[in-house]
Amino acid sequence: MNRKKIKEKKSKGTKAKSKMDMPSGDIRATEKVMTDLTAILNEQQFGSIEDAESFLNNLMGSGEMPSAAKTTALQQAQELIYDAFDASGKRRVVLARQALELCSDCADAYVLLAEEAATSIEKAKDLYAQGVKAGEHVLGPEMFKNEAGYFWGILETRPYMRARAGLAQCLWMLGNRQEAIEHYRDMLRLNPNDNQGIRYILANCLLDEGQEKVLENLLEQYGDDIAATWSYTRALLLYRQEGPSSRAKKALQEAKARNRFVPLYLLQKKRLPRHLPDYVGIGDEPEAVVYAAEALEIWLKTPGALNWLSENLLHDVGK
Repeated sequence: MNRKKIKEKKSKGTKAKSKMDMPSGDIRATEKVMTDLTAILNEQQFGSIEDAESFLNNLMGSGEMPSAAKTTALQQAQELIYDAFDASGKRRVVLARQALELCSDCADAYVLLAEEAATSIEKAKDLYAQGVKAGEHVLGPEMFKNEAGYFWGILETRPYMRARAGLAQCLWMLGNRQEAIEHYRDMLRLNPNDNQGIRYILANCLLDEGQEKVLENLLEQYGDDIAATWSYTRALLLYRQEGPSSRAKKALQEAKARNRFVPLYLLQKKRLPRHLPDYVGIGDEPEAVVYAAEALEIWLKTPGALNWLSENLLHDVGK
C-alpha cells in the first residue's frame, strides 16, 4: 500500500505574525498558544464563570498572549519543540536533541527526530517507540484508565498520540501489519473523535488485509462521514463481497456524487502528483489525489474492480 507520511502538514503561503504571535508553518506549533492559554487560566482564581469569561475576553481583546511560566523540565523541553515545529531543516533536529537533553520524556522530540533524522524505517520505528514509551510515562496509567475516549482534547496526550501514529505506520511498512492495525484501533478507542484521521488509514489497512467484518464495524462507527475515503471504501468493500451487485453500484454512484475526481486518478486518466497536497476539502480534487495515492494499490489488488469502475464511469458519461 502506498503510505503517506503521518505528520501534520506545514501551511502554505506567506508567513505573517499577528499581534497574538500565532506560530506559522507546522500546524503543531499552534498548540503553544493553547498550552499557554490553558496554563494562564489555571493560574487564576475566578469567583464565577462570568469572571473567567471577562478575563478571557480582556486577554484576547488585548491582542497579546503572554507566555506562561515553564517550571518543569518537560515544559521547557516542549517549549523547544514548539520552536522546532516552527523551524526548518537542521534547526529542527538541533532543537529536538536539546529538548531531550532537558527531559528524556519529551515524546514530541522523538517524533521530530524520527521525521527529520532517521535514516531508515527501522530507526524511525525505534524513535517513535521511544516517544510512545515517554508519553506513557508522562501520562501515567490513570490517564489511560480515566480519560480513554477523550484523548486529544487533553493537550498533554497529543505528543503520545503523534508518536503512536508514527510507530504504527512504521510497523505496517516493515510488515508487522496486525500489530499496526491493533495500534490504530486502540488509538480510536482512546480518541473516537479521531482528530488525526486514523480511521482513514485503518480502513485501507483492513481492506488490504481482508478484515472485512472489522471494516464493516468501522464504517458503521463513523457512518455519518462524507469523506471520499469513506464512500469509496464502502463501494469497494461491497464489490469485493458481492461483485457488481445493485448495492455495490449504488454505493459507487453515491461515492462519485461525493467526489467526481477520484475515478480519474484511480483509472490513471490523470497522474498523481509527486507531492501530496497540504490541504484537502470535501469533494475537491486534492481530496481525490490523497485518497487515490492511499488506495490505488488496493483497487489494483481487487480483481475486476477497476474495470467495474471504468464501466460505470463510461455508463455515466453516456447518459
